[in-house]
Amino acid sequence: MVNHAQGPGGPGFESANSLVSGDVRRHNLGLLAGYLVAQGPSSRSQIADGTGLTRGAVTALSKLLVDAGILREVQPVASGGKGRPLTLLELAADDVAILALQLDADQAVAMVASVSGEILFRIAEHHGRPMGEPEPVLDVLAEVLAQGMAAAAGAGRRMVDLTVVVFAPVAGDPAVVFADTDLDWGMVDVLGELRKRVPGMPETTRLRSDSDVAAWAEYSRLDGVRNVLYLKSNSGIGGAIIDDGRIVTGAHGYAGAFGHLPIDHGGELCVCGQRGCLVLVAGPDTVLAAAGLGELLEAEGLTRALAELTDRINNGEERATAAWTDATAWITRTLHVLTMTLDPQVILLGGYWAGLAEHVRTAFESDQPVFAGQPLQRPNIISAQLGEDVALLGAVWAARDRLLLDPLALDLV
Repeated sequence: MVNHAQGPGGPGFESANSLVSGDVRRHNLGLLAGYLVAQGPSSRSQIADGTGLTRGAVTALSKLLVDAGILREVQPVASGGKGRPLTLLELAADDVAILALQLDADQAVAMVASVSGEILFRIAEHHGRPMGEPEPVLDVLAEVLAQGMAAAAGAGRRMVDLTVVVFAPVAGDPAVVFADTDLDWGMVDVLGELRKRVPGMPETTRLRSDSDVAAWAEYSRLDGVRNVLYLKSNSGIGGAIIDDGRIVTGAHGYAGAFGHLPIDHGGELCVCGQRGCLVLVAGPDTVLAAAGLGELLEAEGLTRALAELTDRINNGEERATAAWTDATAWITRTLHVLTMTLDPQVILLGGYWAGLAEHVRTAFESDQPVFAGQPLQRPNIISAQLGEDVALLGAVWAARDRLLLDPLALDLV
């Protein structure tokens, strides 16, 4: 399991010695700061009512955060009655930044954000996709990282959190990329290679699979759902399992590497060493080639080619539709296996599959199991909503939440 966006405990988790106990104080400080991120500028009384903390505790905690430069008071506003104007608090932290760095099949992207989650800069460079050659791709990734760090510094901000997101499975300690089918990589120590190229990277830099952070970002938008199966295809095929509101990583970190499920027994040999992996029979390169869009992929990149593929399928173009129909058979077979194994409430489709979810839903529902004369209740299949930057946004939001769990650790004084 991994941590998720919610902090420990819950509203009202407070004790008489809340300003003495370090753990409880950190929790309450995070509760206060998190409330302001969610609700915007608020008065001390509004914070107390919204968090369950006492007004005395809010007054003392807010003073700590104001003195540390993490919060600031803003212009008083009318209270709506005959009482004194309300002095509002808002998140400050104007001299720090969060940076998320992403590598996909087409490009390297850096997103620089404030602690509140506001996007300050977005920098992107194409790397040309030299298959099986990590060095030139890592050079571009390092350059984009350096540009992001320089942009933050130029705005008077220092980087307090860095997450590197890759469109491939991640495992090990320290974490490395393995079996990146989009770039034809085997095992690559992305963080180690970046540290050779970019001085000043934080030692605590995290390497994450895009599927985990994207799944969490999309999941955070769903109400009343605790169990989700997330699958996406834009750069390869990946996904994540959310069980009782938490991302499942598994014993070795492989949970969610759905592109490497050997669904076509006896099929082609995959870079991972297995035969017939889902990515080989339904991955974007396979579908684009069958749809006659291989030249567009080479000329304009994966993002443009997948957008054209989606348009052609939705418009009923014969060759694209046939290629997608073949892929859909493998996708739905995989979904049936995963559904019977995990029993999710919702299946969430991301990447370019989000625009084709209705096709997958129809195929999935056409082959329903029936036990004792009754069809089994099946999960709802829905489209992801956060678009192409979902993994970057998820990384930024997760970093923000980590920082707000212990806001004084930002060390702004």
